[in-house]
Amino acid sequence: MNDIELLIKQISLGEDSLLELKKILNRLIRFDEQLVTDAGLGDLDQKLWERFRTPLSPPDNIEYLEKLQLISRDEDGMLHPTVSGILMASESPEKHIASAYIQVVCYNGENHNSPQLDAQDCTGPLDIQIKEACKFVKRNMKVRAVKEPGRIETPQYSLNAVFEAVVNAVAHRDYSIYGSKIRLHIFSDRLELYSPGCIPNTMSIESIALRQSSRNELLSSLLARCRMNFDVEGSKRVFIMDKRGEGVPIILSESFELSGKKPEYLLIDDAELRLTIFSAF
Repeated sequence: MNDIELLIKQISLGEDSLLELKKILNRLIRFDEQLVTDAGLGDLDQKLWERFRTPLSPPDNIEYLEKLQLISRDEDGMLHPTVSGILMASESPEKHIASAYIQVVCYNGENHNSPQLDAQDCTGPLDIQIKEACKFVKRNMKVRAVKEPGRIETPQYSLNAVFEAVVNAVAHRDYSIYGSKIRLHIFSDRLELYSPGCIPNTMSIESIALRQSSRNELLSSLLARCRMNFDVEGSKRVFIMDKRGEGVPIILSESFELSGKKPEYLLIDDAELRLTIFSAF
């Protein structure tokens, strides 16, 4: 019996009060650390969780997975993957966590009524989702070439800024919101990235570039241990996530340098954060 359960027993709460208190305690556990009770250890892929192993990791697989918090035990002692375990070490996270993927669409125009040129659902573990979303942007954005005095190519968007934006969206979105996914839409004049959830803690739109906060600490720490698996022009990252808070300044500065327009953040109904990056031409 743990300390909390002992305390509950000692103060002799009624059954209804015990249930309410247990619900409150569950909400205090970060969502990315909570159990996915309809999944088992077989839903995790060994090649995906082995990549986090270091020489200091426990040799026993169960002990290792518990230490990483990729799995945890329920009240009956049964092992289940955590939300972070499913997101980082499962081939198909969306099977257990609804909408845990990135929807990407490229439109031939300036609004959602324009014809679609390309579309894709980026699935798989989160690092693969990030890679596929960035590849989609690179494939669909235009590049303008100027021949004088020498050939100079200017892309519509800084791929490094797009990469940082997608990483931030994946790391900080609210995975507890059912049916709401990350959406990345490319229009002829801008790129829009929608991330489910409000801004964490006491941050504001005005302070988003100056402050650092994380909704998903465990998930962020795993992404910070996940090596870059593709080339992003202009990026000096060795690991996918940088926890020093440099992402938003990179998004703002590199995008402004290309287009002359500062990217815009907008909080929609306290439930979704939209980032707009403007095209360079």
